[in-house]
Amino acid sequence: MAKILAVIILGWMFILMFASQWNESATMDELAHIPSGYSYMALQDYRLNPEHPPLIKDLSAVPLLFLNLNFPTNVPTWTKDVNGQWDMGRIFIYESGNDADKIIHFSRFTIMLLAIIFGWLLFNWTRKLYGNKVGLMTIFLFATSPTFIAHSRYVTTDLGASFGFFIGLATFINFLRSQTKKNLIIAGIAFGVAQLLKFSLVVLIPIYFILAILWVLVENRLDAKKIMGGSLKILAKVILIGIIGAIVIWPIYQFHILNYPLERQIRDTQFILSSFGVRQLAEMTVWMADKPILRPFSQYLLGLLMVIQRAAGGNDSYFLGTISAAGSHIYFPLLYIVKETLPFLILAFIALIFAIKNIIKAKEKTLKIIAEWIHDNFAITAAMIFIFIYMGQSISSSLNIGIRHIMPIFPFMYLLVSRQIVRWAQCYSLDTPGNFFEWLKYLYHSYIKKLEKYSLVFALLLWIFLENIMTFPFYLSYYNELGGGTRNGYKIAVDSNYDWGQDLKRLKDFIEKNNIQKIAIDYFGGGNPSYYFGTPPFGRFEPWWSSRGEPPPGTWFAISLTFLQGAQAKPVHGFYRKPDDTYYWLKDKEPVSRAGTSIFIYKF
Repeated sequence: MAKILAVIILGWMFILMFASQWNESATMDELAHIPSGYSYMALQDYRLNPEHPPLIKDLSAVPLLFLNLNFPTNVPTWTKDVNGQWDMGRIFIYESGNDADKIIHFSRFTIMLLAIIFGWLLFNWTRKLYGNKVGLMTIFLFATSPTFIAHSRYVTTDLGASFGFFIGLATFINFLRSQTKKNLIIAGIAFGVAQLLKFSLVVLIPIYFILAILWVLVENRLDAKKIMGGSLKILAKVILIGIIGAIVIWPIYQFHILNYPLERQIRDTQFILSSFGVRQLAEMTVWMADKPILRPFSQYLLGLLMVIQRAAGGNDSYFLGTISAAGSHIYFPLLYIVKETLPFLILAFIALIFAIKNIIKAKEKTLKIIAEWIHDNFAITAAMIFIFIYMGQSISSSLNIGIRHIMPIFPFMYLLVSRQIVRWAQCYSLDTPGNFFEWLKYLYHSYIKKLEKYSLVFALLLWIFLENIMTFPFYLSYYNELGGGTRNGYKIAVDSNYDWGQDLKRLKDFIEKNNIQKIAIDYFGGGNPSYYFGTPPFGRFEPWWSSRGEPPPGTWFAISLTFLQGAQAKPVHGFYRKPDDTYYWLKDKEPVSRAGTSIFIYKF
């Protein structure tokens, strides 16, 4: 029965994902990922988008191989430019005679399937650890998360990162609990696959060592003699897991550079890493590119170093009325609070209070008792350690461009909350009643009080379900009541939190419905206005920007909220913006309508 319910929950998630993305245009990152994946699978050439591993892009490209697509390789973007991913995306999707919408829909399909596989594995792992109720509640929270629904529909690495951290940690925890050769090999393969999904998964390396040492401590009940020998053995096994992971990485990258000319790989690597701070690493990566056996690892390292370089540089982003490239320490904590559903936050609060009460009520708090608890609840402990490390790293980062960057912690938060809520709803302990009043108390807590708890949990889960329905199809723009709701969440943060370019086709629907012959547009995203509205000056749209000034009377004007909020925000941390670029002529003007949630429409 539990498995049937799990299938129903995941089926519901797939329906929401598939239906809600159908009328959405390409998001910003899809413009780079889709052509890159197709070039990898069709041409075995890795010159595009090396800053991300290939696996998610490969999956998205598989359905495209069955279409008769034109991928031009005679354009300067392909032959001359270094990593001309954005221009190649525009040319491939919109300017080569291909059906852009078909490309977008087909490439997203396998990503949505991966989300369903992810949910099933999450359910199976959690139910085996803590029972069917915890497993079902965990995937219910996973499948109804607006953030997971939103980002599991797009060709980006965000779902891949979450999936990679889950399989990496779940298989490693399984290995620690039962250190068989089979579990070691599975953990090694999972580690290698994780590295092929997103470069942030290198964080698994220090996490593995921390968890391994912790396991040795609690497994040997803090016995110093046993710990020394156990530590050496477990560290050797962790290194072996890393070696197996490297063995997985090599053939995948080798496949992707089969037709990537050697001289071109060396030249691209030299150019991209010319400004990388640690010259020894950059030079080693270039040196490896010239060695046939090391070429795949050189390409892997190139991407890793690009990510490190970008993270250090930050990214211009709007947050709470300001724009900066420096980032904010409250960015991710605040977004987590306003982008998760309010009923889930209530469940999390109940779970936290219950956990604190249990800690306070514990009669013994010796190190050995704590070690026994950690040993018996190692998956819970590992989840908390991972969340602490990953959130700490994210909070200290200057790369503040979306809640999607902390998606990897979501499944583990759902596990922690589900486990505690199930225990809270069932929990009541009383010694054998000794008199009539104790029997009454026992009956009340065992039946009436438990029913109250189950009713509250059911009401909160129903609220989450209804929130899912009411948010449809605008999951990317979702903000809860604390964040002003989906209509007003843009005032907190935009970009992939709210406006990633997903509403261009909805703008087209608005234009056709209102029979608008000409509209000025300032659009942010992976869509192409020329493809949907015709090429200027003969099409139905005209490119516009702030410094052009107010459009003539009678003109329709549409602007993406990422551009509008960024232009009107207060610059901080040395950020400079010209007065002409602030859209000062829109400050006192109200939009007459919206396309979806993210494009404001004005009439002058």
